[in-house]
Formats: sequence, structure tokens, C-alpha cells
Amino acid sequence: MLPDTALAVMWVGLTCYAVFGGADFGAGVWDLLAGGTRRGQAQRHLIEHSIGPIWEANHVWLIFVIVLLWSAFSPVFAAVMSTLYLPLTLAALGIIARGAAFAFRKASTELWQQRLFGACFALSSLITPFFLGTVAGGVASGRVPPGLAEGNIITSWLNPTSLLGGILAVLTCAHLAAVYLCADAAREEDTALASDFARRATISGLASGAVACAGVAVLHADAPRLFYGLTHRALPLVILSAIAGLTGLALLNRRRYVLARPAAALAVAAILWAWGAAQYPAMLVGTTTVDQAASGSSVLSACLIVLAVGAVLLMPSLWLLYATSQRHAPAASEAHSGPPASR
Repeated sequence: MLPDTALAVMWVGLTCYAVFGGADFGAGVWDLLAGGTRRGQAQRHLIEHSIGPIWEANHVWLIFVIVLLWSAFSPVFAAVMSTLYLPLTLAALGIIARGAAFAFRKASTELWQQRLFGACFALSSLITPFFLGTVAGGVASGRVPPGLAEGNIITSWLNPTSLLGGILAVLTCAHLAAVYLCADAAREEDTALASDFARRATISGLASGAVACAGVAVLHADAPRLFYGLTHRALPLVILSAIAGLTGLALLNRRRYVLARPAAALAVAAILWAWGAAQYPAMLVGTTTVDQAASGSSVLSACLIVLAVGAVLLMPSLWLLYATSQRHAPAASEAHSGPPASR
């Protein structure tokens, strides 16, 4: 009971990181594709306002997942970190470079500096979810064996399932960000910008669906256990994800931007839980189950008690932060002293 509870709590944290942190990364992707200084000005101003108050807070979820994995399922933590350290290091470097570049771009006054830091911010926003997706693909396809560095350090994350995971991660992050930014633009009464992001959300959503459908063949050939789980035990969650995704696209088409947000978030959350349900009870496919990897009852109990106490403090704080970030933005002329960065 305690191992399953700890796993469920950890998966909730992973879901929150995908929904909140994923949209954060996706905003950087759209920053990259916004265009030149003049054409991309309005988009970059909106992106900066939307992610400015929360771009660091979103990583709380990632730290939460890593610490809980380390404490509650240490053999899995050791196996994943030692086998997949290359993509994890690249993702960590992307997170660091992204945060530093975002901060320096806002403080820069010269256009060339804004362009340099803006490019670093945007490119890091692209590569970080990609490498995190390859890590997920390596674990899901059973390429991480138990033990320290027992898996191949290259093919464990450079394989068809991992590449599928990386591409899907980038596309879903971009989709979430575009959906969220639609509502932000509409709240600022910028209908043209809201329509532009709605178009981008539709394109990225359809692309995500197309890649996911094509990925069925990839999983059938490269990760048969995951394929079987997704098409049997986890099939209701897969269907829920598809329905939520299509509902979100329909709401975007009707300009119901606020309602499209939970639909898009549900589509991402459902597919994450489908992965968990398809793989359960295995944590390392084919070798290690939840019960085998779990720490002792005293450790699990202590972790869950500490998390419950921490949630009483953290959740209201995050709610206040996210609510505050949704307030009306200052005029672009008041909020920015110079032109935004361009690529």
C-alpha cells in the first residue's frame, strides 16, 4: 500500500511538471519561432509577461519528483541516473542555460545582447523537453536495467521509442503553451494575438496527434510491452487523452480559450497516466517492480508525512503565484524599455 501511494504521489508531481513546466518550455519554443524584432515583438512581450513570475517555480515539481524517486525508490533512481546520465545532463544544462539567458535578456539594454540571450533561452527551451522525453522513452522501452550503469549509455536514449518521446515532448509543450497564451492574449484584449496563438495551438495539437498515431507502429516494433499495456489496461486513458485533445481544439475554434486550457492539460495528464498504467507494476520494465524497488515502510511513511505537511504550505503559495501571474499585464510601452530579442 505505501509503495503504491508513494508512486502515485510521485506521478502527480510528474504530471504537474508536464502541465506547468511543459507550458513554460513551450513558451520558449514559440519565442524561438516568433520572428524578427518587429514581427515578434507582441508575441515575446506576452510570453515574458506570462512566464516571468513562474519560470523558476515550475521546477519545484521536477525537484519534487527526483527527491521522491531517490528517497522512496532508490534502486530505480540509481539505475536511471547512471544509465541515462548523458540526456539528463544535457537537460540539466538546458534548464540552467535557459534560466540564466531569460534573466540576462530582461536585464540587457543592447539589441545584440537581447538577441544572444534570447536565442540561448529559446534553443534551451527546445532541447530540454526533447532530452527529458528521450529519458522517458528509455525507461518505458525497458532499456534501463537494474544496477549502476548497467545499461548502454548511448542506445538507452538514442532509439526509436526515445526519439518518439522527445519529439512528442516538444510538440505537447508547444501545444500547451500556445493554448495557455491564447487566454492570456484574450485577457489583454489582443484578439489578433489570441487568434495567432490559437492557430499555432491547433497546428501543434494536430501535429502531436499525428506523431502519436505514427508512434503506435514504433511502439509495436520497439517497445512491445508498453504497446500491449497502452492497448489493453491503459486504453481508457488513451481514449480520454484523445477526446480531451479534440475537445480542446474544438474550444479553440470557438474561441473558448479559458475552457481550452483544462482540456489541453487533461490530454497531457491522461497520456502520462496511461504510460504509468501500461507499465505498472514494473518500474524498470522486465526486471524491477514497485514493491521490489520501494524503500522500507519507515522511510516511505516519513516521506509521505513530510510531503503532506509541505503540501499545506506549498499548494496555497503556488495557487497564489499562478493567480497573481494571471493579472492584467502592463502596457508594452511601460513594461519594456527596449525592443525584444529576435533570432
